[in-house]
Amino acid sequence: MRPRTLLVAISPVLVGAALGFARADVLDPGVAALVLGAALLVQVATNLQNDLGFTLRGGDAGGTRIGLPRASAEGWLSVRQLRIAIFLVATLAVALGLALTAYRGWPVLVIGIASLAAALAYMGGPKPIAYTPFGELTVFLFFGLVAVLGTQWVFTGKIDPLGALAGTAIGLLAAAALAVNNHRDRAHDRLIGRLTFAVLAGSTGSRRLYAALLLGPFLLVPLMAAEAREWALLLPWVLLPKSARLYRDFVRCAPGAAFNQILFRTFRLEIWFALLLSAGLLIA
Repeated sequence: MRPRTLLVAISPVLVGAALGFARADVLDPGVAALVLGAALLVQVATNLQNDLGFTLRGGDAGGTRIGLPRASAEGWLSVRQLRIAIFLVATLAVALGLALTAYRGWPVLVIGIASLAAALAYMGGPKPIAYTPFGELTVFLFFGLVAVLGTQWVFTGKIDPLGALAGTAIGLLAAAALAVNNHRDRAHDRLIGRLTFAVLAGSTGSRRLYAALLLGPFLLVPLMAAEAREWALLLPWVLLPKSARLYRDFVRCAPGAAFNQILFRTFRLEIWFALLLSAGLLIA
């Protein structure tokens, strides 16, 4: 289930809920729990499907993979057990989604179906997203724009430019985490036929993508503060030195498993950005 990756699902819900509270001055804890639960289940479904698809497609070919271990590839779980787990997680996600649809209407159903479909298509189906250059774009859309604006919609029945800016910022950081993953695995991915952005653009292009994904959210901070007319939304800027050190260490990182720590630090940067942005919204 990869618990440390779940920060990618928590971050946009935090920001979307803070946006909702800032606009409506009230936050229903029961609804918040449903939204967070649905987001976490979609992320878990993605991780389980990723594990299953990796094994079914022979992702360990050549024995050159250096990423974190896969449960099915290691023999800890069977393909059948993983399929049952994916079905159960997806069913529970749908149940929570239907409850939210009853609360806020059909747009929530559309968001839920699209998010779950993307989760299962990332490493499933005849042409998995993970085998294309569009992995980072998919993460940006669904764990950024869709998740933040969807959460804001659930709480307010509306979306606005501030929500779009916040969703873009969070989405860029979520995509940055996948960019680290794909940069680390580019040699292995080329071997097994995965044409990720890192494979197609090479090492230099992959580094530039990571730099853009890290810097972009901080360029959006003053735009968010201007849109809200609140200085408190500048709070995420305190993370700029942390982001700069992270990129420096990314560039200097030795090839191989050392990139896993860069990956986890990117997850933590995103959650801190989300927390500070949410704090700014609450102060405002």
